[in-house]
Amino acid sequence: QIQLVESGGGSVQGGGSLRLSCAAFGYIGTTYRMAWFRQAPGKEREGVASIDSGIITNYADSVKGRFTISLDDYKMTLYLQMNSLKPEDTAMYYCAATYGVGRAGERLKESEYNYWGQGTQVTVSS
Repeated sequence: QIQLVESGGGSVQGGGSLRLSCAAFGYIGTTYRMAWFRQAPGKEREGVASIDSGIITNYADSVKGRFTISLDDYKMTLYLQMNSLKPEDTAMYYCAATYGVGRAGERLKESEYNYWGQGTQVTVSS
């Protein structure tokens, strides 16, 4: 079992930055996949960024060049550094994890992940 606890959300003006954190509790092994998803009001949850075993990263086109996913595997904490934020980035952000590394094409699919955090709200004003 893995428990995920997010923090770091808040309100920021457009163009600003935020860093989200996700602390993972429980044994995750040496091969795993973790990701950030987000869900805006009235929209489906979408994958933002993923990282395989702390090494291979993948990003949604909408955040490439602005967001960076990273993992401190000593602290077992996942991060999402968000720069140049836009109002359309406003959403509830969720951390997700799963044991093992599946197909590359599944990295940002909700169905790939078995464990989820409770979410942290990010609001970007124009």
